Amino acid sequence: MKKLFLILVLILILFNDSFSQLPNQATYLLKNLDVAGRSYSACWGYTAPNGREYALLGFTGGTAFIDITDSANIVEVDVATGINDPVYREMKTYSHYAYIVSESTNSRLQIVDLQYLPDSVSLVATWSYPGYDHTHSISQSGPYLYLNGGNASPNGGVVAIDITNPIAPIKKGQWTTRYVHDCRVLNDTIWACNISSQKVTVINAINKDNLQEVTNWNNLPSPSPHNCAITRDRKYILVTDENNDPGKLKVWNIQDLSNITYVTSWQPTNITTSIVHNVEIYGDYAVIAHYTSGIRILNISNAMTPTEVAWYDTRPADNANSYSGCWGVYKFPSGKIIGSDRSNGLFVIKTTFPMTDITNNSGQADNYTLGQNYPNPFNPTTNIKFTLKENSFVNLKIFDIQGKEVAEVLNDRRDGGSYKVAFDANRFNIGSGTYLYTLNVESGNKSFTETKKMILIK
Repeated sequence: MKKLFLILVLILILFNDSFSQLPNQATYLLKNLDVAGRSYSACWGYTAPNGREYALLGFTGGTAFIDITDSANIVEVDVATGINDPVYREMKTYSHYAYIVSESTNSRLQIVDLQYLPDSVSLVATWSYPGYDHTHSISQSGPYLYLNGGNASPNGGVVAIDITNPIAPIKKGQWTTRYVHDCRVLNDTIWACNISSQKVTVINAINKDNLQEVTNWNNLPSPSPHNCAITRDRKYILVTDENNDPGKLKVWNIQDLSNITYVTSWQPTNITTSIVHNVEIYGDYAVIAHYTSGIRILNISNAMTPTEVAWYDTRPADNANSYSGCWGVYKFPSGKIIGSDRSNGLFVIKTTFPMTDITNNSGQADNYTLGQNYPNPFNPTTNIKFTLKENSFVNLKIFDIQGKEVAEVLNDRRDGGSYKVAFDANRFNIGSGTYLYTLNVESGNKSFTETKKMILIK
């Protein structure tokens, strides 16, 4: 028996690097959605004006749209088909449109209208310009898209696209000095990851017709910069190195662009073999797609010493040094986090602790309440806040002063928490006057109703 025990210990030591994943930490699974025959790539999110939340999931034959609003009923509602691409598909959203790219020849830029969700989505255009037919990745900031890699520009650089008119893009300027694998755009500055050149380049994009390099640095050691994100104090950048060294997450101090300095690197708890892929920052937290070690969550309130506080392994089979497992991540205002696993589909999870930057749902509420709209008076938009003690059916309606219904803002289920819903009077063709808004909530044998007054001045 003792000999057998020693053999087992030796096996565990030998294979520790590949099978050292600890149990999932401070997270729980709401849904794993995996359709037979699909392989997956990126994911992104869209929050509709009425607060409903949708996951966008790239897969072999297109992009799936999944309603994740009600944790008890997470369901795929529609698909926008695209040119078959078993490896790459990425997307971003602006207004009520999704913009989708792929590396497949002639895939171009798909524009999908999301305003009819949860019923359906509609492909309204497949847009291109001379010389462009595929893209590696896509970034967005305000009414601009940035097409990275592929043949969007000579040398696979980055191209700025004006989407002030969301269904009629206009090509602006380009930067072609180095290949751009992906980029982050903040305050008209492009932070471009040049994976093949081993650099990160800072580009001035104030003039969208004339993108100008400011500086660059080598993402040493073992550089293969793929993706990056900026802390909310704008003092640090987190850069992911996508290589099988394996690639690590690196933190750089960017307060002085003439002297960008390396701070530290990070790998998941007890894992030294998994490759990092994508990073997104939400307030004091970084959410990371870390291939075979799954979704990882760091507290970066002190970015110089990032601390891992939660994780969910989307590929528990191993922690191999491979490009398998979690590809992309996104966190919604409700606190739900999605991760796309290349083989296992979409994972929808939540943390067991509140992530403090949440804006629409701040965790479990103590009671049912309806807040006063703000601003009030308003023209033409205002926000209405309410809280739910638990998962409930919610109906929010607007009435004129005589009691006639003029608008139904919300009529479906929501998880427990705090919500903010935008109301646009123009959408319902409502004129100046005094109105009443009423919240009705039903949960099992419990009910709640409250009415408040608001004033529209046009």
